[in-house]
Amino acid sequence: MIQNQKIDNLEERISKIKLVAFDVDGVLTNGEIIYSESGEELKIFNAKDGHGIVVLNRKGFTTAIITARQTPVVDKRAKDLDITHVYQGAKNKLIALQDLMGKYNLDYSEVAYVGDDMPDICILERVGLAFCPNDAVEEVKKICHFISSKEGGRGAVREISDFILSGVKDKTLV
Repeated sequence: MIQNQKIDNLEERISKIKLVAFDVDGVLTNGEIIYSESGEELKIFNAKDGHGIVVLNRKGFTTAIITARQTPVVDKRAKDLDITHVYQGAKNKLIALQDLMGKYNLDYSEVAYVGDDMPDICILERVGLAFCPNDAVEEVKKICHFISSKEGGRGAVREISDFILSGVKDKTLV
């Protein structure tokens, strides 16, 4: 769902985006944290969400994960999807984003971010396009430009990726 009152010049905003960053728990997953008997953290990822990220990469976007938690499974998923940068253990997500923006000499208008909870607000309120899944907390929904009709880990990232790509000329979803 687009919150029209918050988006001025949508096509122009999309055309500026060079970096798309994602939270993990509640965005790339449904937010549940599962532990094996040995204490290993397990996560369930959505294949359609993954394909959306792969297409963003193919279309030349820089992709990133910024998450407060730290687990090897996130590194594995990022590698599988060719996600360019992974920031785990980022207790202050804004610092991680600013580091990444500095590497590419980007300003906030060139960044899209997908978050779902309070630690994401510091980024969502600054970026050119702010996105969240349908099951994000209300405080996040209030500041996002686009609220997916899908829940985190259940197709929200694919819908958001497709939305971003809809503003890119010569888009071909493979």
